[in-house]
This record gives sequence, C-alpha cells and structure tokens, in this order.
Amino acid sequence: MSFTTPPRPFDVTALFPQLAPLARTATRLHPRPGSPTVHDSSVGGPLLWPAHEPWPHCDEPHDSGAASAVRSPDDIRLLRRIRAASAERLHLDPEAPEWTSEELETLQRLKADRPWFDGRIPLLPVAQLYARDIPFPRPPGVDLLQVLWCPFDHAERPHPSTALFWRSSATVVDVLDAPPEPPIVQDGSYLPEPCLFSPEQVTDFPHPRELDEELRGQLDDMSRWESIAPAQYISCADDPGELYLGSLSTAPGWKTGGWTSWGDIDPVDRPCPECGTEEVPLLTIASSEWDGISESWIAEQDRTTPAPPPLGARDGNFTLIDIVGGYNLQLHVCPDDPSHPHIELVQ
Repeated sequence: MSFTTPPRPFDVTALFPQLAPLARTATRLHPRPGSPTVHDSSVGGPLLWPAHEPWPHCDEPHDSGAASAVRSPDDIRLLRRIRAASAERLHLDPEAPEWTSEELETLQRLKADRPWFDGRIPLLPVAQLYARDIPFPRPPGVDLLQVLWCPFDHAERPHPSTALFWRSSATVVDVLDAPPEPPIVQDGSYLPEPCLFSPEQVTDFPHPRELDEELRGQLDDMSRWESIAPAQYISCADDPGELYLGSLSTAPGWKTGGWTSWGDIDPVDRPCPECGTEEVPLLTIASSEWDGISESWIAEQDRTTPAPPPLGARDGNFTLIDIVGGYNLQLHVCPDDPSHPHIELVQ
C-alpha cells in the first residue's frame, strides 16, 4: 500500500514568504510490517551483505548491571508473537482467556534471567535503503546504504551506537546467508520488527529554533494569522506557534533528508569530524510516526483503513523501536563526502 500525507492546513509561505527559500524535500518512509528480502529497502530486514566480508561487531564494554533485563532476540520475537495471539483472540472473543496454559508456561520461562555475555556483540540490521526507492545523500557510485547498531546503550551515549555501510549493490554477487545475531540484547526496544517502506516526498521547513529571532516573533504574533480562518487550524493546534511546530515545519516519523527536529536542546553546530563541513540530515530513526501535536501528518490511509500497530506500540510505531522512551535518533552526514564519519543526534 502507498501512503499519502494529507495536504498541510494551508500554504505557510503565503503568510511568511521568508520561509519559501528554506523549504527542503524530505522523504517520509512509512514503515509497515512485512517480509523484506535482501533486495528490498527495509527496517530490520536481511541485508545484501557480501559473503566474504566480516560481519561487524561492537567491541565497547557493555553494562552488566542491565543483566536482569536482557533477553535473546528469539525470546523477544516469541514474546511478541504470544502477545499478538492474545490480542487477536480477545479481539475475536472478549470473553476468551487472556493467555492459554501453553502461553503462560512460555511467559514464565521467558521471565528467567538470561546469562550475561561478555564477548563481542554482533551488530543488528536496522535499515537498508536502495537509492532506486529512496533518495539520500551518498558518495559517488553508491546506491545502497546499510545501517546497523549495537543493541545496548553505551556509557557516554544512552542510545544504540550506529554504523553505516555504503555499497554498490551490483558488486554484491555472493550474499551472506546467515549473519550472526547477538546472543542477548538490552531489551526489545532495539530489536526492529521487520518492515517494508512506502516512500513519499513531502516539504520540510525548519524547526522554529532554527529560524532567526525576527521570524520566530512573527510566527508567534496572532495578528499575522488573522487572514486564516480559525477552522483551518483550530483542529491542529491551540495556538499558531504549536501549529507551525506540529503541522507546518518538520515531518515526523522515519524519513530521509529534510530538516533536523529539535526537542529538549537548542540547535547545535554539527561539523563533520573529518573536514568541518556542516553535516545534513541523512536518516531519522523514529520511535513513532506521529505524536500529540503532529496528528495532522497521519497518512490518509491510516485514517480511512487504519491497521493496528503491533502490540505495545504507540502512535503508529510499527517498527517497535523505542529510542530513550520515545525520542528520535537522527543520523547526519557530510554533504561533501557522506563516507566521512557521521553524527548521531537524539531528539
């Protein structure tokens, strides 16, 4: 299915022409559960990985204090299947038992602590992007981006540590059939549910904190909005500032390109660690497709024929990834040479 973002409540550049030259194209990815192959753009799917190339591992220390929370990837997948079966059973018959005896036995077994693992942790596939499907900044001769991460928080980064691999898909002849998986992961938040993408291009404008002080003041000035009928925006926000932030600036959810979203901190410079060029958004790994102030971005198809997200998900979080309790992990790359070291930003 293709997904279509509803038109914005109105053309914000008609009210604020200064925004017109700041418009950027972003590609919303709309991940939905599926069965991706190595030839698909996907979340959490198999990668087109050369059979001769060693699989990457994380060599950093991991906190054994989290040992009571760790599970194996297979345990998490089994737990998700049990919860989904229970939800489906109760949907069909509200009087049905929440758990069968077999499910209760399995749930009890899954509560047992997993033994800690002190070795190197194989990275998990997070996303695979083919340029034929999704535009993204890339080095010359590259048409494939693969994003992997370590499924643990780290001492100075309370989020997964990512690794980027750039490829020409035509050069991958023999594909690795069975890549290694981590024996344990921190919790299910960092184990993506396999999803396929439905890319859609939209227009992004800067987050209010990236605008100059004069323009921010104009956005907060109610008199500048008087030509807009209240019915056009009252359903989207309580005030113009919230309207711009939630419905007119940065698109929520998984996306490539566009503008950076900012939350708890003011915008910071993002110089390339190698050459100093200001890095640009590459990929936003989101914990949700929308939130309380960005519901106007919910795809038309999700409004008319909503598909229930996997059990435990919120706000259309079909990937089941949860970054630090609902944040986004935004990857930025050097526009002059995307193969330079990238920057991770949690917002």
